[in-house]
Amino acid sequence: MQIGFAVPVAGAWSTPANQVLIAQRAEELGYDSLWTLQRVVNPAGSADQTYRNVPDPLITLAYLAGYTARVRLGVAVVNLPFYSPALLAKQAITLDHVTGGRLDLGLGLGWMPEEFAAVGASMERRGARAEEFIAALRAFWTGEPGEVSEYHGEFYDVPPVTMDPRPLQDPEPPILLGGASEPALRRAGRLAAGWVSSSRAKLTDIGRSIDIVREAAEKAGRDAAALRFVCRGAVRIREEGDDASDIGAGADRRPLTGTYDQIVGDFDALAEQGVTELFLDLNFDPRLTGPDADPWDSMYIAREALEALAPR
Repeated sequence: MQIGFAVPVAGAWSTPANQVLIAQRAEELGYDSLWTLQRVVNPAGSADQTYRNVPDPLITLAYLAGYTARVRLGVAVVNLPFYSPALLAKQAITLDHVTGGRLDLGLGLGWMPEEFAAVGASMERRGARAEEFIAALRAFWTGEPGEVSEYHGEFYDVPPVTMDPRPLQDPEPPILLGGASEPALRRAGRLAAGWVSSSRAKLTDIGRSIDIVREAAEKAGRDAAALRFVCRGAVRIREEGDDASDIGAGADRRPLTGTYDQIVGDFDALAEQGVTELFLDLNFDPRLTGPDADPWDSMYIAREALEALAPR
């Protein structure tokens, strides 16, 4: 199982300078990947402070590409309804070249009504729209440079056009689909290079979701063994004796929550369920990202975690 790390992307600590520090140290320590997330807006007056101060994920990856050389760069996820296929195709191609072929493109459907309203997108029939979006996206990527692309569907209609350059990765940047519903999991198995879980996934039975993706891939005549299963691991570092309501006690302890030894001990259980890649994400711990968190303290903990949880 490969191990990645999410750069600071939520809260006061999510500055370009801190992102570079984490990215470069993660690469030095042998992490396989770095990750971002997307949040365009938040509803006013919301008590949920999870997604404060979130920068654009694709621009962030382009910035980090210039400070790293080996580690893969992923987004989990950008929401398809917020883009047109042509615009995202062009951005992904450009980013694939900027990163030297290190881009992993996570795609999702979105879930926040206020965000859909703000970007002028419809929440209706998101699944059907996503299927067409991916087909249109690939129409721009497939073929030789200069070759004509077109796509005609119910939701998207692309006249004969050309879009160059083509992606650097052959045949395309890996598409990892998000989503937790059974239709979303089956869509990932039929159409994508793999599946990426959300921060709210129940990690004790993530294998059930993986099995659904694999089954859908096999029914579609695809090689299920070649799929990637990426787990966003929402890490909360706690000491023995901390509030049990935040950690869970005994057998009910939340996976990836607790001491460093406990967190590392959870890795094998995830791998046994079929997870092929785990990236550790501190952005969902209010102690690091909440309104009262001190950015210096957050970075101190993150740098300590980088060392303690590094791939062995």
